[in-house]
Amino acid sequence: MATPTGLDHTLTALADPTRRAILQRLSAGEVRVTDLAQPFAMSLNAVSKHIRVLERAQLVTRRRAGREHLLSFNPKPLDEAAAWIETQRALWTTRLDALEALLRAEDHAAAPARGKKGALHER
Repeated sequence: MATPTGLDHTLTALADPTRRAILQRLSAGEVRVTDLAQPFAMSLNAVSKHIRVLERAQLVTRRRAGREHLLSFNPKPLDEAAAWIETQRALWTTRLDALEALLRAEDHAAAPARGKKGALHER
């Protein structure tokens, strides 16, 4: 089995609605872990597990100020995921455009044959 890449970690982290909500809250700025966990209907331990997934994906950074753990959002992995997605979109758009052109050419080549068939049936 292949080793997970940064993109794998990012996409895994984004797959969960709780983690996306955590990122949304962090987009407003640095937050204490306890304040971040407060609105969620789950234990602090459960929120901490979500935070660890986000940290593994490097979407969240943690710093300590005394006994406080402060979290902030790191957009770089999202930028990397967006670049990968855009590359895939461009690749598939090119492939689908080529397929569409091929099908149109095939339809265009078959059109005169259909016209002759129709003329025979009219007689």
